Amino acid sequence: MFPPQSERSKELCRRVAEFMEAHVYPAEGVYKRQVDEAKDRWDAPPVMAELKAKAKAAGLWNMFLPKRHDPDALTNLEYAPVCEVMGRSPIGPESFNCSAPDTGNMETLILYATDAQKKQWLEPLMEGKIRSCFAMTEPAVASSDATNIRTEIRRDGDHYVINGRKWWTSGAMDKRCKIAIVMGLTDPEGVNPRHKRQSMILVPLDTPGVKLIRPLSVFGYDDAPHGHAEVLFENVRVPASNILLGEGRGFEIAQGRLGPGRIHHCMRSIGVAERALESLCHRAVARTAFGRTIAEHGVNRHWIAESRMEIDQARLLTLYAAHKMDTVGNKAARAEIAMIKVVAPNVAQKVIDRAIQVHGGGGVSQEFHLASAWAHTRTLRLADGPDEVHRETIAKMELAKYAATGANVR
Repeated sequence: MFPPQSERSKELCRRVAEFMEAHVYPAEGVYKRQVDEAKDRWDAPPVMAELKAKAKAAGLWNMFLPKRHDPDALTNLEYAPVCEVMGRSPIGPESFNCSAPDTGNMETLILYATDAQKKQWLEPLMEGKIRSCFAMTEPAVASSDATNIRTEIRRDGDHYVINGRKWWTSGAMDKRCKIAIVMGLTDPEGVNPRHKRQSMILVPLDTPGVKLIRPLSVFGYDDAPHGHAEVLFENVRVPASNILLGEGRGFEIAQGRLGPGRIHHCMRSIGVAERALESLCHRAVARTAFGRTIAEHGVNRHWIAESRMEIDQARLLTLYAAHKMDTVGNKAARAEIAMIKVVAPNVAQKVIDRAIQVHGGGGVSQEFHLASAWAHTRTLRLADGPDEVHRETIAKMELAKYAATGANVR
């Protein structure tokens, strides 16, 4: 169905896994403590800068980059196992400059930005000097249908003026976040077809009129220093040259951006699920209840078996989607991307939930990584399109195969 893992990918997996063991896992507690003790929770903890410097020195940097940027870059299929390893830790991807939303924003700039835009924003992002955010979702409308978006981007001479309110703008709270990619209406009167009314534009966060209203929490987690912000754009003026690709091209850019972004989330989710299963098994063999280890109780053995099967199935579907992206392109792999975007977060959530149950009260506390992992994974069933939208896409594409045959039954 797809070729075996390349030797290059295997070697990178080994090196990344060794780096994670030596540096990232031991830093998780330090990272949390530095955030909690900081005067400002939105300042980056010093340990992250240390991790980034070590990863860059080790040559483990920007491994997500697409072949359109670097012909020698990894394919999606090669990157998938590497991304899985990084995804095992909540601070893993950023350590290697491979975290969302920066990866998606960098790919957007690679594909659609002008040379001047790349010089100003892509280069510092690739160097890890700044971070970025993507402002699409709005509190006033059902943003799963992006044609509902109401933020206006109006041309005014040599500038665009932006007015609107966004939320779940992940990363905007981070003091290192310097640039937002904003999606809004350049045709609010509706002259053009519905999918030609939206555009994307670059907005520096220090532009007058950009106001961070508040951070949003996820089941009580504020995800500092990254954060998820509600952002008000009030008469924000930016040069007309900040538009990406041109007016009315927002959906075109979104599809180019979201394909890789969605599968990267899935790759990382497999790593989260794998680590949760390991935690479940370690706990199950180490604890005794009613005269037997927890691992000897039937229901827990079944959970372990189900988890192993589900993770491996999700991994195979992720790899298949990655292979199709490499061989036939993101558009032709649309169904597979949609399928894994539903499957991977749901599998990870189920495995984490089982691990929480085996850990008892500790599982829902800050004592282990599981509660935070569950909260983060639950958001992925909404991020980059909710499960229901992807299921609708899958069903439409499946039914289209039968349109010509009608009710014929064999």
